[in-house]
Amino acid sequence: MKAPATSPDPGAPEAPAIGALSQLIQEALDKGDSYQRLASRAIDPETGETVSKPYLQQIVKTPPINPPTLPRMGAIAAALGKPLGRIKEAVAEQWLQYEATELAGYDEEVRIIVGHLAGKSKSDLLRWRMMIEADERARRQSE
Repeated sequence: MKAPATSPDPGAPEAPAIGALSQLIQEALDKGDSYQRLASRAIDPETGETVSKPYLQQIVKTPPINPPTLPRMGAIAAALGKPLGRIKEAVAEQWLQYEATELAGYDEEVRIIVGHLAGKSKSDLLRWRMMIEADERARRQSE
């Protein structure tokens, strides 16, 4: 006797999406790499720390509660052939739900201002925008 297939419970939570670091490792696997080859390249250039094949598998299949340490991030960066900064961003996104935004082409002052405004409310952002635009108008009129 066959039982009818059941549809998913509409109130049940969806399966979580794969984390950012897990995704980077999975992409390497999808391109033909293996966990063993990744592990053989996973050596942090600063400390010499390595990560194992089972650790890489764990990150993809059942990520640990704690994020990798900085030396482990360095080893993962070496394994994937990616910059350490990219691995740090993926770790921050996966474990802290923090997405970094790169402000390329701007000086330190602009990055500080953007970082300061990032946590402001909509009304505060509107007020700051109006002040900046008023300053720009006044500067153009005085020239």
